[in-house]
Amino acid sequence: MEKTEFSIQIDTAEEPMKQEEAVSKVHEKLEKQEPLIELRNIYKIYYMGDEEVHANDGISLSINKGEFVAIVGKSGSGKSTLMNIIGALDVPTEGEYFLGGEDVADMSDNELAEIRNRMIGFIFQQYNLLPKLNLLENVELPLLYAGYDKKERAMNSLKKVGLDEKWKNLPNQLSGGQQQRVSIARALAGDPSLILADEPTGALDSRTGREVLDFLKKLNEEGNTIVMITHDSSIALEAKRVVRIHDGKINFDGDVKKYAAII
Repeated sequence: MEKTEFSIQIDTAEEPMKQEEAVSKVHEKLEKQEPLIELRNIYKIYYMGDEEVHANDGISLSINKGEFVAIVGKSGSGKSTLMNIIGALDVPTEGEYFLGGEDVADMSDNELAEIRNRMIGFIFQQYNLLPKLNLLENVELPLLYAGYDKKERAMNSLKKVGLDEKWKNLPNQLSGGQQQRVSIARALAGDPSLILADEPTGALDSRTGREVLDFLKKLNEEGNTIVMITHDSSIALEAKRVVRIHDGKINFDGDVKKYAAII
């Protein structure tokens, strides 16, 4: 009986220590986590005659796997230029960019295309669906060179957005919200490391835009990393973290509660 009491006392005393050790290990793991996106001192410079235009002017930014980040800025702020660099659609004039640990900044066009196909799913404002292809064929497009069973993957993606029964339809037979859901299905089909959404609600009415934002939140809750580009601060507040661009520089980077307090 005494042994039992002694054993219980030891377990109770050790429990807080075990909890502290567990918390410490979690923090240590988070600190050691390699960012999915890491931009170091990024410049994108255009030349207009003798004038230098710094579209991105010394941007440094890290985004970890599983984050939902909104990059917000007015027209001409440099957010679209930054999106093109993050999306491997363009390379910086100066600086370093690592995506999933791979150095993207100095890649050739063919290497960039391979990175886009393998690691990034794009959601566009205007959907960018091919009008003569049905929904299944549109979703299959990013899979053509990936070596997957493209029909099965594409159908599973359509099922995720609730449009698998409409797979034979052409894009013009759908509403705007449904077309954007097809765009989301296409982005998901290749199981990308990053989902990059460019003004995903820009062409939609407020109710349908709300549905698309809720769907992006659900995808993030499932573990997907999402970077959303927008000019609208109210849309940016739907993310978990906001990065604001002004004159090619980051002038805010923090959680949505802090951002909501300053706008």
